[in-house]
Amino acid sequence: MLSFLRVLCCALLIVLPAAHAEPLDRIVALVEDEVVLASDLDQAYANVRRQYAGREAQLPPENVLKRQILDRLVLNRLQLQRAKNANITVTDTEIDQTVGRVAASNNLSIPELRTRLAGDGIDFADFRRNIAEELTIQRLRDRLVASRVDVSETEVDLAMAQDKVKQGEVKLSTILIALPEQPDAAAIETARKKADGVRDLITAGQMDFTAAAIRYSDAPRALETGGDIGWRRFDQIPAVFADSVAVLKPGEVSPPLRAQNGFYLLSVADRRAVQNINVTEYNARHIVVDVTELVSEQEARTEILKLREQIEGGADFAKLAREFSDETQSANLGGDMGWFQIDDYGTNYAEALSRLADGELGQPIRTERGWHLVQRLATREQDRTEEFVRGQTREAIRTRKLEEAYEAFLRQIRNESFIELKLERAS
Repeated sequence: MLSFLRVLCCALLIVLPAAHAEPLDRIVALVEDEVVLASDLDQAYANVRRQYAGREAQLPPENVLKRQILDRLVLNRLQLQRAKNANITVTDTEIDQTVGRVAASNNLSIPELRTRLAGDGIDFADFRRNIAEELTIQRLRDRLVASRVDVSETEVDLAMAQDKVKQGEVKLSTILIALPEQPDAAAIETARKKADGVRDLITAGQMDFTAAAIRYSDAPRALETGGDIGWRRFDQIPAVFADSVAVLKPGEVSPPLRAQNGFYLLSVADRRAVQNINVTEYNARHIVVDVTELVSEQEARTEILKLREQIEGGADFAKLAREFSDETQSANLGGDMGWFQIDDYGTNYAEALSRLADGELGQPIRTERGWHLVQRLATREQDRTEEFVRGQTREAIRTRKLEEAYEAFLRQIRNESFIELKLERAS
């Protein structure tokens, strides 16, 4: 079975089970004016067990696992309610495109995907419905949080200065022992002792980090990921953890680190250095003749061919560009496009430039705009590492702020909502 497909299907169905209500189905949770049924919970539980077939020992006891799953079903239901109130929807076309990407990423056709899902006991209609809900939640996140998160140049400067000390990236795993919204001293001490106990199990070799994350972590996707959050730059790691991560050796586990939402155990699986980013840049000049309502396809092509013939005959390219090019910005510079990377002007330009030598005049090329005449002038190799790292740093800060803001939003809606769990009665 393909691992990506299994993880995706199980992840969706753990969090987003389709409700097939029967008249006598039991209620395991009330979420505002909706219910979570025992059949929802049983379906999600079965999917987790299926995902961990042969590795059941990594899972927590049944009652603990069902409570973890139920908590996530409740949180999912709350998010979908908020999305509905905000009139957030997704179209069938968007669902089709996502299903297509899932199939393509596994080298499957849609019919083959249906067959593979059926083999895993997953109904295709449920799969589509779950994808729709996942897309809806992502759109809710984008609308409520993403548009409000800004990253200043000062933040980027500070992060890059810090990263000069903490170079490279780490493959990081985490375990979260969560705290309630307003914990008292007893709750804090209980969580800290639990985190210490989990760490002792790992360091004593009684359980590896992945199994401990699956069994004990309160992080939302611990069941799917085993605590693995992937490769992170230091500017993607909260500042309160960065110093601890910097000194961890691969395989080591940090002591419990306190954050707003609980205690974290961190483990570094691997490290890698930042690679230098060297790119080839091109300098070229062009003449553009637009195809418009007044200038036909044939007229534009004829014009560009005449201009090429004149240049081949010794006419000055820059002078013709200033006189005839419809791309006014470069026309004022004699057609000079400056220095750019090969794909910056699209595939047609890229293909033309790749075939030309420095100083060579190309054949006319057609784009959506019209006909173009391009002359490659020169090439150079440029180190864009700092520019690349700066862009990565900006995106990393934004991602971290998004995660923090959305976690705060989830805590808020849970605190504001009416929720009643009835799991014990239904067990």
